[in-house]
Amino acid sequence: MLLHQTFESAAARHAAHRAIVREGVATTYDAMADRVEGIAASLRACGVQRGERVALFLDNCVEMVAAIYAVLKVGAVFMPINTLTKADKLAYILNDAEACALLTQQELAETSRAALAQNSSVRHCFMLTTYAHGKPDDGTPDVRERPFPAALAGAGCSPSHLDLIDQDLAAIIYTSGSTGDAKGVMLTHLNMLSALRSVRGYLGLRQDDVICCALPLAFDYGLYQCLMTFSLGATVVLERSFTFPVKVLTTMAKERVTVFPGVPTMFTLLTNLQTLKDFDLSALRLITNTAAALPETQIAQIRALFPQATLYSMYGLTECKRVTYLPPEQLDIRPGSVGRGMPNEEVWLVDDAGRRLPYGATGELVIRGSNVMRGYWRKPEQTAQRLRPGPIPGELVLYSGDLFRTDAEGWLYFVARRDDIIKSRGEKVSPREVENVIHALDGVLEAAVIGVDDALLGQAVKAFVVCKPGHALNERQVIKHCLAHIENFMAPKYVEFVDALPRTDTGKIKKSGLR
Repeated sequence: MLLHQTFESAAARHAAHRAIVREGVATTYDAMADRVEGIAASLRACGVQRGERVALFLDNCVEMVAAIYAVLKVGAVFMPINTLTKADKLAYILNDAEACALLTQQELAETSRAALAQNSSVRHCFMLTTYAHGKPDDGTPDVRERPFPAALAGAGCSPSHLDLIDQDLAAIIYTSGSTGDAKGVMLTHLNMLSALRSVRGYLGLRQDDVICCALPLAFDYGLYQCLMTFSLGATVVLERSFTFPVKVLTTMAKERVTVFPGVPTMFTLLTNLQTLKDFDLSALRLITNTAAALPETQIAQIRALFPQATLYSMYGLTECKRVTYLPPEQLDIRPGSVGRGMPNEEVWLVDDAGRRLPYGATGELVIRGSNVMRGYWRKPEQTAQRLRPGPIPGELVLYSGDLFRTDAEGWLYFVARRDDIIKSRGEKVSPREVENVIHALDGVLEAAVIGVDDALLGQAVKAFVVCKPGHALNERQVIKHCLAHIENFMAPKYVEFVDALPRTDTGKIKKSGLR
């Protein structure tokens, strides 16, 4: 089976069922199939070939989801791009991937046209105007620009008959590029189907689920909410973002949402919302978190606020989608853990020499499985750094670049990105461990810890702290609290109070912005 065939199968079985709810408007599976067919027909008419790359620079909307399956249906490779991306970076991505087509929307016309002015590979640009709420801009359209493809009414979802196999590329997802130019993660149909089935399986997702997705579809965590939904014939409530949580919660209550995937930023907004109790979220049965680990204090808050819902703490990375999950029954035993490897996958820790480590050690996490990427698009050196020979001759495994420790039973605990480890007084300091301690201090909303150059210590620990509204703390209070709970060499030497922490497009704290 290929990735888009999961949608085709579900659409055939659940034609009249709601596929997407967006801004109060429901789109059924048969209507979604018509949209997919319309976009696919236009791509074929434009000569899009098997293996060519099609960029999707669209908001969280029905057309974005339909475009994903349409691109796959014609044998091409879809590239979801975050709508916050600026023109120069968009141009870089289009040029790097040699994209043949760009599907975008009127609100992004200025950025798209500026990027296309620096590009020669894109032959066709489809501009969505029916979704636009504002007035069209006055920019000069690119000569390649044309209206967004319309749905083919009554077309249904015809099965695909291309000579594709599951080793063909399905998607290229560009990483944030915080340490240089963005890299295109190449994912095959097999990679994505393997990840989809494993995550869907351990979460126990069902056809009658209603999943709220307020995560960008250019972020693999958001993308897979739709892929898993449509593989089951379930319903996704699609939100543009979580910028206005009250609006999202109103929709969640109305639609009786059963599954809510979030990231720490979103949960911080939720747990500090005074009116949360006004929303009937009793239908919620699953809450998931990834992107960054939740502090233990926040885990306790979430469980207290939603006692009827099961919370899954997870860890993943774009290069293989998901890696680990903590079975919910383990939350009370080891709340700081992100669990063990998910089904159909093997994980272990290695030292700097690549030797496998026993339980109780700290080292780099290695992942083996059919969910592991093909590599970085046209970046062989960076690919070789991450994909290295595995235990079986001829195979490659993924070196995550993340440091973990295991307890005596093999449960995994995130320590830090390898590049984020602080070396102070000759000791290694995990920023995550210090952050967890600071989070436990009353009045702290968020915290981030980095290392700064220090003539005496080598590196000194510096904490950035965001206080909760109505609370005030000083540097001495934070340092004193840390000294009472962790070793002296781990306690911050400096504390800076800020109104907000810089973040990436996917909501992770951007520590390079703090440095």
